Amino acid sequence: MDQLNLQEVRLYEKWVWQDYEVSEFDCEELDRLKEEVPSTAEWLNKLPEIQTNYISVRTFGGKNVLFGSLLYSIKKNLDDEQHSHQFYFYVDATHLITLNIDKHTRDALLADERKRMFEEAEDAVSGMFIVARALLHYFHIGLDKFEINLRSLEESMEKRNARTLMDKILSARFELLFWSNQFIAFQELLHASNEAFHFLKIEERTTYKQLTYRMKRMDSLFRHYEDEIDTLISIDNAASSIRGNDIMKTLTIVTAVFTPATAVGAIWGMNFENLPWIKTEWGFTVVTAAILISMAGMYIWMFMKGWTGDILKIKPRGEKPSNTKNPD
Repeated sequence: MDQLNLQEVRLYEKWVWQDYEVSEFDCEELDRLKEEVPSTAEWLNKLPEIQTNYISVRTFGGKNVLFGSLLYSIKKNLDDEQHSHQFYFYVDATHLITLNIDKHTRDALLADERKRMFEEAEDAVSGMFIVARALLHYFHIGLDKFEINLRSLEESMEKRNARTLMDKILSARFELLFWSNQFIAFQELLHASNEAFHFLKIEERTTYKQLTYRMKRMDSLFRHYEDEIDTLISIDNAASSIRGNDIMKTLTIVTAVFTPATAVGAIWGMNFENLPWIKTEWGFTVVTAAILISMAGMYIWMFMKGWTGDILKIKPRGEKPSNTKNPD
């Protein structure tokens, strides 16, 4: 059984960050951790059961602790495929313990810039805020890619509102829902931190404010994209409704115009011998002329009523509505 203790970082002698990579939760390394930090026992015992986001606040011997797991999607660049990863954490005032952070994130956390941030952190709680803020970077990359796809979808919808656009809109909606569901866990982490460590006045710390501001910025993006997608759905529904109404109006006009022809055809198609003009040489001409005159009269009557409008006129594809105003 291959177990690896990847990092143990001590800062200012005030708190410890212990980072582990484990293949199985039943191992000597974690048993030893239970002995070193007894308050981690419940968390470590619960690890095999945790399959999704989980955050819990506990009190052991008068000491508040926060532990659980977070799901996040690793996406290094815009064109990379995203895949979910789960890591586990435990934090109290003096200990930050993490399990199974992915290699890319670990390298980012050990970069010089974040090392300085860890060195300036007041305690392990601030260290957890630094880790959480680093994970939110993947959300920015994912949302940047999402925005590019959304702009492309809006452009396609403006040029040609094809029937397949609704499928693309719904796909974008589900993608945004995916990111939003993962983001909720970070919001819960922030609230749980206030619940567990309110006595430390964490809301006054720089690390807390940085995490809060980043989450507010992302939350505003989620809300904006949700409104955009809802607008696209409304536009597609309105366009489909207008197109359906135009089709029904056109079919109604065509049906009304051809009603005289249908009536004449039904009457003169009956199997009777004593029908007017049926045996005369000019009968066909008279009936045909009557049909055409009746059809023209029906169309003129509807046109004068203003019922036809411009629904029978076909605009060239891609033509945009004119913005010219009528002179006063």
